[in-house]
Order: sequence, then structure tokens, then C-alpha cells
Amino acid sequence: MATRKVIITCAVTGSIHTPSMSPHLPVTAQEIADAAIGAAEAGAAIVHLHARNPENGLPDQSPEAFSPFLKVIKQRSDCVVNITTGGAATMTIEERLRPVATFKPEVASLNMGSMNFGLYPMLGRFKEFKHDWERPYLEGSRERIFKNTFADIEHILTTCAENGTRFEIECYDIGHLYTLAHFVDRGIVKPPFFVQSVFGILGGIGPHPEDVMHMKRTADRLFGEDYHWSVLGAGANQMRIAAQAAAMGGNVRVGLEDSLWIGPGQFAKTNAEQVAKVRGLIEGLGLSIATPAEAREILQLKGADRVAF
Repeated sequence: MATRKVIITCAVTGSIHTPSMSPHLPVTAQEIADAAIGAAEAGAAIVHLHARNPENGLPDQSPEAFSPFLKVIKQRSDCVVNITTGGAATMTIEERLRPVATFKPEVASLNMGSMNFGLYPMLGRFKEFKHDWERPYLEGSRERIFKNTFADIEHILTTCAENGTRFEIECYDIGHLYTLAHFVDRGIVKPPFFVQSVFGILGGIGPHPEDVMHMKRTADRLFGEDYHWSVLGAGANQMRIAAQAAAMGGNVRVGLEDSLWIGPGQFAKTNAEQVAKVRGLIEGLGLSIATPAEAREILQLKGADRVAF
């Protein structure tokens, strides 16, 4: 029997952490490109990408911010490029959608619900900030709603469907699986679904092993053979949730978007470091990792020759 292949996704910078939190967070286009290529070389089949203002690290969802690193990554790696439609919770849905609509990637992320997205507890750990936007950005998450209405989700699904882009469908709670099932029932999104369950964000489902099992059981019941499951654990939950999910038949996501750490109190210096660590966990379980070509086949992606970058 052929061993199952585990897809590693690496989310290299995101919009959750601010530059003052870690000297290793990629900010410039060159840093993001190098981080993505390094992660791919370490074993990530998919790289999940956000952009930032190179001067101050503020999340930037303009196509102009993405263009420089997308071209470099494509030239230097055959990894699958996944572009966020999450952007940052401070942005409008139109802003968030522009890079995906412009570049037509093989995969785009899509959040399945509006939610409280609490970043403000990080102010208890990080006290000094280099840039004037960082503290208000974190503090503002006390009253900010990350908006993903039914209309927003449908707009993203229908806009991207014309381009043959598939989705990393981000489910931060059980109800998000039912929202996906609603769009499946309406025929707006087609299998196979790549369901990314997110654990440990304040406002979403918790990181307990029972939460992980509950998410998997519910997705199994709703989608049966029509989906591929992946997980990410926020912060200190990253590796233990990855190990649990890999043992349960899932795929994994790591990266500095999800955790700045490689061990207790120890910063990850690169995204590749986290990929190498999770790869060791996967191979320790007697499983093997998927190449980009295998990930494309598993997820039925359109191929890197059909993107617009």
C-alpha cells in the first residue's frame, strides 16, 4: 500500500504579527520571496502569501506589493503559490480580493465567517514597538470584527471560480464548516475541498485535542471523501496540533504567520526551520511529505502555467 502523502503549507508572514515582535518576520519583497523559497526547499508544497509595506511592515494588499515576490518565487521554485484573500481585518473585501483577482493563483485562502479576532493579548508580551501603527492595530482588535459575510464569501468564490483558482478554506470554528456545506449545497464551490482548520485564535475554536477531533469528525460527516483536511495551531499550539492532525490523516500548515516560535521562548529564525521541524514529526510517524506536483494532483489544481504572474 502506498503511503499517504502529507501536504505541508507554509504561511511565511501573514498580517497577525507586527515587525517589532520578531527580527525574523519577513517584511520586504526580497525577504518574503527568500522565506517562501526556503520553506519550499525544506519541504513545503504550498506557500501561503501576504504582502507588507517594506518601510514599516504594515499589511499591504495592493497587487503592486505582491508582484515583486510572486515573480521571483515562480522563477526559483515549483511550489504552489497560495495568495490570501484575508489580507488584514482592517481592510475592505474589495481590497482583500484584488491580488487574487489580478494574479489568478492556483490557490487562494478564504475565511468562512465573520468573527472576533483578538490580537490584543499580545500587548501583554510585547511592550516596545518601532512603528506607530503596531500598538493601535493590536489594541483595535478588541472591538474589530473580521468581516466575512455570506455575500462576501459568495463574491470571492464566484470571482475566483472564473479563474480556476481553488481555495484553502479557513475554518476557525465548527459553524464555518456548516457555512462551507451551505455553499457546497448551492453548487458554488466544487470538490475536492481543502479545509484548513484553525485552532487557538482568540474568537475561534480552542486548541484542545478534543477540539481538533471535533473539527475532523464534523468535516468527515459533512464532506465525506470530498475534502482534504489541514490544520494550523496558533503560537505554542503549532507543532502539537500538527502532530495530532498528521496522525489522524490530515495535512499541516506552519510558518511565521501562525507562530513566531520554534520552541519555548525561542524565535524561529526562518520559516524553513518550522517546515523542517514539522517534516521531522511527519516522517517520524512513518508518513512522507507531498511534493508540489503531488499536492497539485491531490487538490486537483490548475497548474502553475495558468496563473497570471
